[in-house]
Amino acid sequence: MKEQNSEPAADAVASRTVSRVVPEPSALKALAHPVRLRMLGMLRIDGPATATQLAVRLGLNSGATSYHLRQLAQYGFIEDAPHASRRDRWWRASHELTSVPASEAEGEALDLDIAFNQAALSLQVGQMQQALQEYAELPAEWRKATAADDIIIPMTAEQAEALTKRLTGIILEAMRAAPPLGEAASRNPGIVPFYVMLHAFPYPGRLPHREREDER
Repeated sequence: MKEQNSEPAADAVASRTVSRVVPEPSALKALAHPVRLRMLGMLRIDGPATATQLAVRLGLNSGATSYHLRQLAQYGFIEDAPHASRRDRWWRASHELTSVPASEAEGEALDLDIAFNQAALSLQVGQMQQALQEYAELPAEWRKATAADDIIIPMTAEQAEALTKRLTGIILEAMRAAPPLGEAASRNPGIVPFYVMLHAFPYPGRLPHREREDER
């Protein structure tokens, strides 16, 4: 049925599918690099760009940028973007979200999981530092929406897993109700990308260290 209102129907927006990728170990290895994670984030948030444009924003030379883009493309994280300009190659993100389930494997798979999380943490800490530097200049309504909380709750492993799944579900529900990344500003100038990070882990030093097979 045709909508009378020019704005998208609330139900239609809320029911949209968020495209996501669950990388294989070999792809995860290629993604476990802070520069590539930044590039992928830029393409997701701001839309298609060329290697030259990304190089300027990242403070890199175009050769290094092109190399990282080819690595992302090889494993399906980005793809060619149709563009009127035939002089430059434009790239776009293939998905809105990367999902990396906690590894239950040992050995190399676990090492890749740790390497990816280390690269992601490095990027996230940098974003948090920049956000703090800009905090005083934010409009009051955005300062009220900003949070930096840490809460410690006594739980079993099963309870903790259930909690993190519930919180992730709430965040994904909000993402499904929002416009796709890269299109928000064109729909409403009051909408900006809102960065939500979820870190959940046993309080350090409270669980015995488990010996790994390769350390015995």
